Amino acid sequence: MPRKQSDVERSLTSKGFQHKEGDHSYFHYYSTVGRKTAVFTKTSHGAREIDDHLLGRMAKQCKLSRADFDRLIDCPLDRDGYETKLVALKAIEAPPA
Repeated sequence: MPRKQSDVERSLTSKGFQHKEGDHSYFHYYSTVGRKTAVFTKTSHGAREIDDHLLGRMAKQCKLSRADFDRLIDCPLDRDGYETKLVALKAIEAPPA
C-alpha cells in the first residue's frame, strides 16, 4: 500500500534519522549515542506518495523486512527496538555499556 512521503519522512526523523537535502532527500541513521551510522535511505523531491516497490527498497536500505519497515513507520517499532535489530544484524555497533 503506498504511503504519503511526508508521513514516512516524519516518522524516520522521529526514529533517529537525520535529514539532509541534496539531489534527493537523504536520511542517515544516528545511533542513540549520537554516532552517524552507515544505515541510510532516501526519498525523491516532488513525490507525494511512495509506492510499494520503493518502500521495499527503503526497507532494505534500513536493514529491515518490509513488515518491520511498516512497523517502524507506523510506530509499533520504536527507536530502541530498531537499534536493537540493527545491533543484532551487526549493521551498527552496540552502544557502550
